[in-house]
Amino acid sequence: MNELKKIQQFFGGHAALIQGMAAPLVVVLILAMMVLPMPAWLLDVFFTINIALALMVMMVAAYMLRPLDFAAFPTVLLLTTLMRLSLNVASTRVVLLEGHTGPSAAGAVIEAFGHFLIGGNFAVGLIVFAILVVINFIVVTKGAERIAEVSARFALDAMPGKQMAVDADLSAGTIDDKEAKRRRAEIAEEADFFGSMDGASKFVRGDAMAGILILIINILGGLVVGMLQHNLSIGQAADSYILLAVGDALVAQVPGLLISVAAAMVVSRVGKEEDLGSQIGTQVFLSPKVLGITAGILGILGIIPGMPHVVFLTIAAVLGYASWMLANRPPPADPSSEITTAPADSDASWDDLQPVDQLGLELGYRLISLVDKNRQGDLLMRIKGVRRKFAQEVGFLPPPVHVRDNLELKPSGYRITLSGVIVGEGEAFPGMYLAINPGGITTPLIGTATTDPAFGLPAHWIDERQKEAAQMAGFTVVDSETVMATHLSHLMQQHAAKLLSRTETQQLVDHVSKQAPKLIEEVVPKMVSVSVFQKVLQLLLEESVHIRDIRTIIEAIAEHATTISDPAELAKRVRVALSPAIVQQIYGPQKELNVIAIDPPLERMLVQALGNSSGPALDPGVADMLSQQAAEVAMQQEEVGVPACLLVPDVIRNTVARLVRRVAPRLQVLAHSEIPDTHSIRIGPILRGAT
Repeated sequence: MNELKKIQQFFGGHAALIQGMAAPLVVVLILAMMVLPMPAWLLDVFFTINIALALMVMMVAAYMLRPLDFAAFPTVLLLTTLMRLSLNVASTRVVLLEGHTGPSAAGAVIEAFGHFLIGGNFAVGLIVFAILVVINFIVVTKGAERIAEVSARFALDAMPGKQMAVDADLSAGTIDDKEAKRRRAEIAEEADFFGSMDGASKFVRGDAMAGILILIINILGGLVVGMLQHNLSIGQAADSYILLAVGDALVAQVPGLLISVAAAMVVSRVGKEEDLGSQIGTQVFLSPKVLGITAGILGILGIIPGMPHVVFLTIAAVLGYASWMLANRPPPADPSSEITTAPADSDASWDDLQPVDQLGLELGYRLISLVDKNRQGDLLMRIKGVRRKFAQEVGFLPPPVHVRDNLELKPSGYRITLSGVIVGEGEAFPGMYLAINPGGITTPLIGTATTDPAFGLPAHWIDERQKEAAQMAGFTVVDSETVMATHLSHLMQQHAAKLLSRTETQQLVDHVSKQAPKLIEEVVPKMVSVSVFQKVLQLLLEESVHIRDIRTIIEAIAEHATTISDPAELAKRVRVALSPAIVQQIYGPQKELNVIAIDPPLERMLVQALGNSSGPALDPGVADMLSQQAAEVAMQQEEVGVPACLLVPDVIRNTVARLVRRVAPRLQVLAHSEIPDTHSIRIGPILRGAT
């Protein structure tokens, strides 16, 4: 018992090492079978193992849900092909050496295939083998090879579109960084898999051709050995050697055909929700219309004189009964159809007064399925992801999104509200995909032309059949849930300042007090009240400045709160403290900042008019000209891929920012003091006093 435990401990402790050595050992064993002589009983063992492996591979291919579930298939294909060829070489050696002794010379398996399957008639065996080779080589292998080739090309062409779809889900908050990394890796693995299958299918084709050549060599070699070395007549040599050669070829060809079928099943797999058997059963045998029409045609054929009436009419009756049963089965219960009504005699109460939703999403009746878990709707999960991503990026937890139906909307329409006010509308179509043109794509699509509700880009609503073609053309293809989640995320970013109510501000203070209790106690509410703190944060959010670095914000407020009480002035000081983060948010890791400047004469006019309350008022025409010119330049900067950022003196930054925000909401306005010492500026376009 102690020795047994020691052996178990040894293998348990070295499981990883043994598992890692398994593949090289298998390859060495397969190659050894080609050069080392083997007795007949050992050939029987390996032939049986070969058949069992082929059956296992085909079962795995039949029950997998997606191609990547059997990612090792190209390698398995190579190893099984090598094993069959090694067994052919080993059996050839035995047949040629011992074939004159009788049909059992090469083992019981080859003898069984030679006598039981083909009745001991080698002519029949040759015909059966030729038919199997035709089926394997021309039908199965050729079709699988073509599908693998096309799938590999499509997978590679669709990679950019799929990667952009993952980026869209990530930006919408529907997935986190880990899930995005996993999906990108899955897309790359899928392309690698189909590329490997394209090459591995050549193994199957080569194996079929090798089987033909080996059979011919065995027949010719057997006749030569039998007649010249063992003095057999040509008839005796044919009975012994050709029968063994045909049995050997069939033993190798049957598992080869199974592997070819498995390869075809893997590359032709469509869908990821059901295995192959469930798909066929659902899509073929559970349609009453299909079964009914088939039963009718068989019934008509069955009554034609000369036809086998019993067989045709019996099968027609079975199919007709199955069609009738499927057509008359009760529909599944729909929980959403159960409506709970309030008692008619109930009096009005304060409970009937519903508060206004701070953030709401109203859906048309066709979109209700997107929030119904019983119908695989995952819109609610995506909204949770949007809120989570918003909190991680912006710096505070937004209010919950109240989702409800609205029969006044279009059936496929939705509406996003903020404190009861509509801030965004759109349409989404469950089961369809929005193909967004990121710019410069001229490939036509079959679908309904529209615009992306979040960013206004040209797009098309397409069905699932057009999805792969659109991705290959470079379109960003997203489903209806992602469209709505992205729209919601974009609007939440735009209205972040309005989402920061007193409730969210207090929750933020409570959260910071857990991490840095002394810091928050000294500033809020001792130095500034919660309302002033909220106003400072809102002023930052109005200009898309994230408040994640709440410690720096509080420290900047603490530094200036003793002398400044105006929230706008405090926000100006906070911006200077956050300047590295603001610049990085606009430009990324760049150290040289390409900025938009104002012509010096115009800049002096603006400083005199806006920076001094006692100075002359700014002419409305100049203000309108400045804002319109700023919008045009900002659009030009974005078209060439450069951030649109206007650099102005400190005294007029707030006023200029409010002035241009209406016509150029994406234009950022920075003050001179907000440029970090570690960065340099490069003057780009200049706004001038006259066009």
